[in-house]
Amino acid sequence: MTKRILIVEDEIHISNIIKMNLNLVNYETVEVYDGLAALDVLKQEKFNLILLDVMIPSLDGFELMERIKPYGTPVIFLTAKNSVYDKVNGLKLGADDYMVKPFEAIELLARIETVLRRYGTEDKVITFQHVQVDLDKREVVIQGEPVEMTPKEYNLLVVLLKNKNIALTREQFLEKVWGADYYGETRTVDMHIKSLRKKLNLHEQIKTIYKIGYRLEE
Repeated sequence: MTKRILIVEDEIHISNIIKMNLNLVNYETVEVYDGLAALDVLKQEKFNLILLDVMIPSLDGFELMERIKPYGTPVIFLTAKNSVYDKVNGLKLGADDYMVKPFEAIELLARIETVLRRYGTEDKVITFQHVQVDLDKREVVIQGEPVEMTPKEYNLLVVLLKNKNIALTREQFLEKVWGADYYGETRTVDMHIKSLRKKLNLHEQIKTIYKIGYRLEE
């Protein structure tokens, strides 16, 4: 089921960029630009997560957070404020995370994924064209037939799927799959990508991004 995310951000260009990145990985989004509008939408619609800017008109993020606590919807604060007081205040009010602008899209997606997983709303099965991945079973299936994969191949595939349509560098793959303390060469990523393309018949879908890395796309 598609996850719905409410974006409460008064800087329209920032809101649009967030929306674009979330839509690329198949989240459904609704944008509002002030606290009262957010309150009205939340009275009528249900969301899996709220991305909430602190400095918004009508009701600021902290005030809005107080008003929406009864809904029980997870909240990630987005703000230009970097003071410890603001972070602590936001978390004390019940926010699940706190991100300081500017931030990278890949970091935001990772934070969203973490919060949704915490609330048990992360998708347990991911389907991409002819490939189906069961996250609980750590199983990859094509047309009903399981595909044998090494742990690193599997983890690499999951990273690609969860960041569909986003170009990731080899260094980002190394950090996410092999760990931040891995000191080997980046060509190990190339070797594993080559294996994934062959095993899953994803030669056209896993794109090589020149001088950057790889991207999975329809």
